[in-house]
Amino acid sequence: MSILQGEKDVSPSDGDVPTPTAESSDLINASGHVQELDRNFSLLAAAGVGLVVGSVWPAIGGSILVAIYNGGPPGVIYEFITVSVLYWIVAASLAELASAIPSSGGVYHWASVTPGKRWGRVIGFYAGYWNWLAWVFGAASMSFIFANTVVQMYGLTHSDFVAKSWHVFVTYLIVTWIACICVCLFNSAMPHLNMVGIFMILAGLFITIVVVAAMPGTGGRPSHASSSFVWSEWTADIGYPNGFVFVAGMLNGAYSVGTPDAVSHIAEEVPNPGRNVPIAIAAQMVVGFLTGLLYIIAIMYAINDYNALFESAFPIAEIYLQATGSSSGAIGLLCLLLFCVGLCLVGVYITAGRTLWALARDQATPFPKYLGKVSPKLGMPFVATITCGCLVTVLGCIYEGSTTAFNAFVGSFVLMSSASYIAAILPHLLTRRRNIHFGPFQLGKLGMVFNFIACGYMIVWFVIYCFPFALPTDAGTMNYACVIWGGLTVFVTIWWFIGQSRYTTDTERLSCQPDSMEYKDQHLKRTRQHQRVTPAWHRRQASKAGIDTSASNFK
Repeated sequence: MSILQGEKDVSPSDGDVPTPTAESSDLINASGHVQELDRNFSLLAAAGVGLVVGSVWPAIGGSILVAIYNGGPPGVIYEFITVSVLYWIVAASLAELASAIPSSGGVYHWASVTPGKRWGRVIGFYAGYWNWLAWVFGAASMSFIFANTVVQMYGLTHSDFVAKSWHVFVTYLIVTWIACICVCLFNSAMPHLNMVGIFMILAGLFITIVVVAAMPGTGGRPSHASSSFVWSEWTADIGYPNGFVFVAGMLNGAYSVGTPDAVSHIAEEVPNPGRNVPIAIAAQMVVGFLTGLLYIIAIMYAINDYNALFESAFPIAEIYLQATGSSSGAIGLLCLLLFCVGLCLVGVYITAGRTLWALARDQATPFPKYLGKVSPKLGMPFVATITCGCLVTVLGCIYEGSTTAFNAFVGSFVLMSSASYIAAILPHLLTRRRNIHFGPFQLGKLGMVFNFIACGYMIVWFVIYCFPFALPTDAGTMNYACVIWGGLTVFVTIWWFIGQSRYTTDTERLSCQPDSMEYKDQHLKRTRQHQRVTPAWHRRQASKAGIDTSASNFK
């Protein structure tokens, strides 16, 4: 929604800082900050961000190693359906908040408002860091999927090749920095890249399904798997009861569909975000579920040697090899997966960089002067994005491409993102939804029910996802995600006590009614504090709004 309505009176003040009016919506946004980013993402491009960052079917294929131990094909299918339904409810709860407070901070700003003035600052602080760290781990895990795919593609054409962890690690570093640099240098092309991403995700899925459905059983190849194998033959030998295996196995589905806040982090780059961001979230969740389910069913029917999956370092490559009966066919399908994962990685860096930047401009990070700055030449938060790339590199150096590391990254992403969602939704529920002024999208009477189910699911499964992957537990099957989450939360706590005095998030300002004079007055004062806004920038924004910049007050 347009945050401020009316004719824009854009005139500079004395000195270098422009004096906007309360109606200057091009200068101030829902977070109360100067509008520094161009609104160059259309509704379709914004939906593309959600679809590309979500990349549900590529994420399922790349992380299926996590899922196949938890019930076999029936477990993968039913666990995915269950977790998707639950995440629809989570997504609806977040979309309502995104409509009310369309800010690049996303969960960070929502969690600053829903608890009220007393607790909003501290809860928002934790939520912001959990959410940002989730996206850092998401970037690391997608880099590992990309690196593993490249190494396995090489191995399919070289029978004597033995993959080493350093092969994956070097590829991991290369793709990490290619994606990071692309985001930094080609910011204006990102909306167009997301449009390409929509096409590739849908076209790649269609081609993959056609190939894995048509080729088995032809040319002397083994036939499709039986329907009983796909839908009813439960297989789990990890030491847990079947019921617990099912709920723990939902981790793979949560990793694949658990990104409903992705679009919210470009809210300040989308026109009419109060309306368009919830629509984009809905499109992401619906298309992601349908494409993911069709993909899972197709690849499960393509399996003809189930035990071989457990002997492969990258099971999806083995499934493609079984389906096509040739290395070239498997490589062709892996190329489709690789391209989609690469686009996803670019989108994840967009999200991670914007999230860190939103924290930094509220003085919530070290070196906020640099992390909270938008590069005037590149038109994006350059330092914040590069910082994310550096942290992803550090994670790769620590773990060196091991399977245990990948499982830890997947688990850490889910735990961090879940904690941030809980921090925003649970206070909203406990305060009976009183602390926000709703936007165009509102759950109405279903709000309390949806918020309760969303919080209940995430709290219970947060504990479940901390259990070891198998019993008895050793170093290889230990679940390190809970240790990572706890350790990083301790660091966030230490930083809270060090840096809270300069932390500037204003929960009252964020929760003001968008069309009220209080909102406009507070935002006007906030805008005047931003010394980095120059008359030249002011004129550029006015020109985009269709205002005649040749008037005397622009000279």
